[in-house]
Amino acid sequence: MDLITTPFDARTRANDVVAGLDLSGRRMVVTGGASGIGVETVRALASAGAVVTMAVRDVTAGERVARELAIDTNSAEIAVRELDLTEVASIRRFCTEWRGPLHVLINNAGVMALPELVLSFDGHELQFATNHLGHFALTAGLHHALASAGGARVVSVSSNAHHFSPVVFGDIDFENRAYDPWSAYGQSKTANILHAVEITRRWAQDGIVANALHPGAIPTNLQRHTGTMLTPVELRKTPEQGAATTVLLASSPLLEGIGGRYFEDCNESPIVTDYVAFAPGVAPFAMDDENARRLWDLSLTYLDVSRG
Repeated sequence: MDLITTPFDARTRANDVVAGLDLSGRRMVVTGGASGIGVETVRALASAGAVVTMAVRDVTAGERVARELAIDTNSAEIAVRELDLTEVASIRRFCTEWRGPLHVLINNAGVMALPELVLSFDGHELQFATNHLGHFALTAGLHHALASAGGARVVSVSSNAHHFSPVVFGDIDFENRAYDPWSAYGQSKTANILHAVEITRRWAQDGIVANALHPGAIPTNLQRHTGTMLTPVELRKTPEQGAATTVLLASSPLLEGIGGRYFEDCNESPIVTDYVAFAPGVAPFAMDDENARRLWDLSLTYLDVSRG
């Protein structure tokens, strides 16, 4: 299977990706759309005519950002809805209240490298719970809306930090091993990729495909627990550049019907067995079909959602 290449690269900005595209009538949800690369994702998609809903924990902050983006993009098609990915009730309410088709779901929100073990979702490690389980429940709850869109896309914002850890199925919640912030984060980001692989396998017959991506190293509030960025300065991106791969997977005709793949710098990345820091590539364990099936079934046992 040939790797997908595009005219875009690491320096491409999100607005470059949508230049010339007409996304009018395309309904999209962006989790965490009020901060970091989420803002630039919403900005680019709305500027091309998409009807975008920002799913955020802080509605007041979200509405402030939405007003600013509406002015910048000359769009009246930006809405704000409350969503807390650590609360099952909030996720269910969001899904229950959604009406009509959903063309694109962008699972963008996340937390990174929490310094101490924190539990959520009835005892699950918070990074895994937020980055994977919350988005898993949201995606499952919106399955009907995605299926009714006729050619929907799910975009999972992962990270090259997935190389730090596979999903440790025998001890996801660090009950029998020492907690490590980066192992926990890496595990959750591997789960994001496996989720995209399994969505495509299970739901392609419903016209739904999913892809995952590494946005790059972007200085945002995601680093609030790390204090600094480890990526060399010359490899860092602006938020506008960091949102480009997300926007590509959400909107580009080049990705029509394509799913189960992992992208970096607006191009598909190869599977690599020997990872070199900051080089492109996805770990084999993150693309493994059996791991993807196992994670899906395990997630269902953690959350009371439809099997889909």
